[in-house]
Amino acid sequence: MRSFFDSEAAGGMILMAVTVAALLVANSPAGRAYADVLHRYVFGLSIQHWINDGLMAVFFLLVGLEIKREFLDGQLATWPRRILPGIAAFGGMAVPALVYLAVTLTRPDLVRGWAIPAATDIAFALGVLAILGSRVPASLKIFLTALAILDDLGAIVIIALFYTGTISLPMLGAAALCLLALIALNRFGVMRLAPYLALGALLWFFVLKSGIHATLAGVALALTIPLYGHTRALREQEDSALHRLEHALQKWVAYAIIPIFGFANAGVSFAGLSFDSLLSPLPLGIALGLFIGKQAGVFAFMMLAIRLNLADVPSGASKLQCYGVALLCGIGFTMSLFIGALAFPDRPELTDATKIGVLAGSLLSACAGWLILRVAPREAPHVRAASSM
Repeated sequence: MRSFFDSEAAGGMILMAVTVAALLVANSPAGRAYADVLHRYVFGLSIQHWINDGLMAVFFLLVGLEIKREFLDGQLATWPRRILPGIAAFGGMAVPALVYLAVTLTRPDLVRGWAIPAATDIAFALGVLAILGSRVPASLKIFLTALAILDDLGAIVIIALFYTGTISLPMLGAAALCLLALIALNRFGVMRLAPYLALGALLWFFVLKSGIHATLAGVALALTIPLYGHTRALREQEDSALHRLEHALQKWVAYAIIPIFGFANAGVSFAGLSFDSLLSPLPLGIALGLFIGKQAGVFAFMMLAIRLNLADVPSGASKLQCYGVALLCGIGFTMSLFIGALAFPDRPELTDATKIGVLAGSLLSACAGWLILRVAPREAPHVRAASSM
């Protein structure tokens, strides 16, 4: 868990730096070359597609591994531990979507973007918490991580259900055969990673050609990787195939894949940008969904669960600190940009507006969350310690 926090927090800081770099490049004389390189085709796909469909499949593979481990042997392994982050995650996905739809009510063509403000960027959020250091209790860091993982799970379901194109049945059938082979490897107790990764590469190709977004192949592969070995020693030493692959991918994803994705997708030109364009329905709906919807949904549902005695306040945390963390949940950078690209694939004129909304909402959430957590009292001895976290 310490390794996870370290890599995610440091990766979040790197992500902040590459976001600034992407904005500077996009608004410099090199802006045209930046866009041209991203749209250059290599082996049948543009470089941006290789990043968004290829590299991000590895990101989703890691997300899937983390979800599986947390549900089977981690912070989400029991129902009492799932209740508070689960209820908060539900509110944090539903309310931003409603805020977005309310703002874009007069534009039916923008409805497909309802899920853009629905997910939390765990790397960015933990990066902000890392800056605050010991001012934030460990229980809230664990709560935020669990909530973000459930957010990611929700985002995966949303992508599968609502952002899938025309289906090719032959390719889908080939993908299903690959998945069955992966399940067979798991059932026969195969612990070597090479067969899983080889079949996973084939699975990615068939899913890419099937019309389903290719990144979902990473999640499907993750769910077939064995968590436990044949002996108690393998479980206790964290030497299972899942642990080995997760540890191998963490730093690559945090320090390379996500920064590359951020650099390729955060660059937006401010040329010709006006105040009226900032207040147009799409960027305004995304920004308010992240900044207002996320904090309202997470904090209100969190307090409701506590008020109904379904869960306790995270140990050592005040309600003001809980509110600060709810604000940080509005940092939707990576997943929001990703879903934004899926929502309007054939409307490039909406790309910059989507990015502006994501950047504005995430920046407001990060600054407000940091400020609240900076001034909030460090301890709250009067609140009941949370056995669930």
